[in-house]
Amino acid sequence: MSDASTTASTDITPAEEPQKPKPWFKRLSLTTWIFIALILGVLAGVALQGAPDIADTYIKPFGTIFLNLIKMIVVPLVLFSIIAGVVSLDDVKKVGAIGGKTVLFYLATTACAVTLGLIFANVMNVGAGYTMPSDELSYEATEPPSLIDTIVNMFPSNFFQPMADATMLQVIVIAVVFGFGMIAAGKKAKPVIDICNALSDVCIAIMRGIILVAPFGVFGLICPVIANNGIDVLRPLLWLIVVAYVAMIVQIIVVYSGIIKIFARMNPLKFLKGEMPVMGFAFASASSVGTLPINMECTEKMGVSKEVTSFVLPLGATINMDGTAIYQGVCAIFIAQVFGIDLSVGQQLTIVMTAVLASIGTAGVPGSGMIMLAMVLQSVGLPVEGVALVAGVDRILDMMRTTVNVTGDAAVATCVDAMQKRAAARKAKKAEKQVKAA
Repeated sequence: MSDASTTASTDITPAEEPQKPKPWFKRLSLTTWIFIALILGVLAGVALQGAPDIADTYIKPFGTIFLNLIKMIVVPLVLFSIIAGVVSLDDVKKVGAIGGKTVLFYLATTACAVTLGLIFANVMNVGAGYTMPSDELSYEATEPPSLIDTIVNMFPSNFFQPMADATMLQVIVIAVVFGFGMIAAGKKAKPVIDICNALSDVCIAIMRGIILVAPFGVFGLICPVIANNGIDVLRPLLWLIVVAYVAMIVQIIVVYSGIIKIFARMNPLKFLKGEMPVMGFAFASASSVGTLPINMECTEKMGVSKEVTSFVLPLGATINMDGTAIYQGVCAIFIAQVFGIDLSVGQQLTIVMTAVLASIGTAGVPGSGMIMLAMVLQSVGLPVEGVALVAGVDRILDMMRTTVNVTGDAAVATCVDAMQKRAAARKAKKAEKQVKAA
């Protein structure tokens, strides 16, 4: 009896023992650590302004390695997750429905973005008091791709080249085509589908591991930027940065919160809180594609289905440029005011249409922000040399416009997912009524 009681007490004791509290650094969320790293990176950058070589030599490599790891996993992640997403829909019509809603949302939010940029630039008089001799300006405009070239370039002639070059629009097309092929092949494609699903899970597991070291990457990315540019470089164009940042913040708080409330029927605060790690990393890295894995992770945690995130977010990282559209609007008015040119309402509407179309027309083109701005300036007869005015602070503006871009991607994914779920629920209810009637 004593042995039995001893055994029982031995079994109960570990369960009754209180668990040891986690160390303080483990209790902090990844979001908190990313923002701590961001603040420390800024402070370290300010401290190293006199010696930027130290930041470039010893700190920047951490950011570069982290960004390289992200870029390494992005292409296989996009490829296999989109294939898995398309196959999971099991219906070409369903893919078309999601794709149609996604593109419409992206075009609408981009139109809102460039309109906001124009409104704030006019109301806040973005170019007031800024003068620069025009003979000191020089900028050679890069020839933007035509609409036909853009459509043709979406379809690759080689399976492996787009992956090696990380040409995301072509990778997406490959994934969609192979996804359709697997649906068409039916049961024969099951082994390939299983492999793609497994590889998608592997990529996500790798991604989660990389994200754990995100704070070190953020510190390594932001510190050299501050050390090299410093505060002085911002002063001449500070008002331009302020106006652009205000317009971009309004885009997030008003436009994205609005569509989240109306279409996703979600509390906007919940959405913004869930997106905080994404915003922090996007701001530090200024890379929409590099932020994609973290964005997929965060949106899925907020309840968005994997089939939607794996299709909508990669597409958004390539063609959705809301932050860049705001940048076009603000910079166009800034350049016009600097050169003493008054833009009519008609010309400003032209800017809206050009920026919306250019956001897709320059998708995946390196330096697309500058190409888009040159296109916008040319569309209303403004001097293209004005691009040189904002080139010095392009990196500072790029940080915030990337934040807006990726937040817009997540907002659209959340809305499309909610609409798809409601449509499925209505369809199920209708089918149930028909069964009862029969």
